[in-house]
Amino acid sequence: MNKNYFLLSLLSSILIFSCESRREKKEEMVILTAPKDSVETITENISFFMYEEKNDYPDAVIEMFAPLGNQKFKPGKVPFEFNIKNFPFQEGLVGTQLKMILNSGDPVGYNSPIFQRELKEGAYRAVAYLVDAEGLALKEFGNYVDRDFLVGETRPFPYQAEPYIALNMPVNYQLYKEGDEVMVDFLLLNGDIDLDKLKVDIRLNGYHYETQQVSPVRIANLPKGDYLLKVKLMSRDGKDLDGPFSSVTKSIKIE
Repeated sequence: MNKNYFLLSLLSSILIFSCESRREKKEEMVILTAPKDSVETITENISFFMYEEKNDYPDAVIEMFAPLGNQKFKPGKVPFEFNIKNFPFQEGLVGTQLKMILNSGDPVGYNSPIFQRELKEGAYRAVAYLVDAEGLALKEFGNYVDRDFLVGETRPFPYQAEPYIALNMPVNYQLYKEGDEVMVDFLLLNGDIDLDKLKVDIRLNGYHYETQQVSPVRIANLPKGDYLLKVKLMSRDGKDLDGPFSSVTKSIKIE
């Protein structure tokens, strides 16, 4: 009797803990999908949603010592140097803790604040940022830094004061298994989504979702196939932004 009571109490405690720890979805949009084969086939509805994410390191700071603004380098190895504060860098977090994007390309992760990249001639914009244990970009001011520089005989980017985005997830040609959630994680730079009256427009083949938040967007129950993802920063009145990095396009595949 006591043993049964103990097991029942333990099960109740686990259920209560699970309910309390479960995160609630917000801004969910469900797309009703028809069964492919027959009325007996059960098809999961595609869902766009986000969670209220928690930043465990809001005071983390990343400073960029090299390159300097519009510094010019010869084609070849270009040095990068960062100073990281208030963040457990190289203290046992799983995976890379610092990522860097060049010109809207795929992010590359590093576990050292000093490294080099082999680069060809051109104008470059570097966006460096810290990530949490899940690989999500930290989004508080100071958690990221950007810098323009030049390689070879080339012109700098035209001055643009407009906000822009950098896409942390997914990377180009990323593969997912059927049933996996697709995470769309991005940074908003040089602006504020509310003060500047901005929105993020997400298009995935024929599916469309908009948000006025910077939390990662999750997409569930996508069927197998090839998808073209376009993430675009826009004014809330529907006007496009003029900057070269206001939109990012990636190809992904559900296997």
